Amino acid sequence: MTGKLKIGKEHGQRLFREMLRIRRFESKCAQLYQAEKIRGFLHLYDGEEAVAVGVMQALQPEDAVVATYREHGHALARGIAMEPIMAEMFGKVEGCSRGRGGSMHLFDRATRFLGGNAIVGGGLPLAVGTALADKSLRPGAITTCFFGEGAAGEGEFHESMNLAALWKLPVLFVCENNLYAMGVPLEVAEADTEIFHKAKAYGIEGEQVDGMNPVAVEIAAQRAAEAIRAGKGPYFLECRTYRFRAHSMFDSQQYRTREEIEQWKERDPLSHMQQWLTDAHLMTAEELAAIEAQVDEEIEKAVAFAEAGTWESVEDLERFVTMDEVPQ
Repeated sequence: MTGKLKIGKEHGQRLFREMLRIRRFESKCAQLYQAEKIRGFLHLYDGEEAVAVGVMQALQPEDAVVATYREHGHALARGIAMEPIMAEMFGKVEGCSRGRGGSMHLFDRATRFLGGNAIVGGGLPLAVGTALADKSLRPGAITTCFFGEGAAGEGEFHESMNLAALWKLPVLFVCENNLYAMGVPLEVAEADTEIFHKAKAYGIEGEQVDGMNPVAVEIAAQRAAEAIRAGKGPYFLECRTYRFRAHSMFDSQQYRTREEIEQWKERDPLSHMQQWLTDAHLMTAEELAAIEAQVDEEIEKAVAFAEAGTWESVEDLERFVTMDEVPQ
């Protein structure tokens, strides 16, 4: 499982812990949604944790991240505290977007997490613009853009690939290919189901990686980041993964079979990482129990923080329509 990356005890347990935080956070969000504590749309990340966690290992604090509407996992892996994320899910002022963004629009300036995007492919041109600015203002910084394979059918995908290649911008494009654009199977929507080939058509270096394996993703992301920081221009990763839950909480999942879902669950990145760490004597049963307890406690505190949060007053609803002062 380690490939060409030497995984020690601390690093291996960190990968596992970060994936577990995402999985259990999402599970709690599903419960809270059914209890009507979280409202609006909710797109969960269960099954895809290895992509976000693996990619984030290759990023530095000065790098920027642009995500999709399924971005809770990216936000947690990037280092945004769980409490303001949960408060945002509740729509509370203490949320990372002051309760105005909700599930699909998490934002955190301190970690350069530039937010999710409700529009399919909408983050691609934003990432290109950010990278263009950083090329002058933050030399060496990378903009990482997460998007699904459904975005490859959008016009802005091709426009973004072309401009990023033309200007040799420091962008890491990460396609989270979970095989379904909402309910449309990949083979129905794409003549060439190898999405990274589309990037190669623009002269962008790219590769396909097992998105169910955090170590494989980290190795590929480190390789990509090294090339980008060396001034070689954008890089494209197609991470083959699978969402265990529906597209959203409104999705009936009639487009795929229970057998298919169960087959993919046999490749669960969490259970495989746990087994590998145990077999390699890098995590004991006691250490596993301690990690699980820490994660559960963190989630309980996040829910309590969100429950105790405040609603925005009516008088403040027109705030942020324009910016009164440019932050320094």
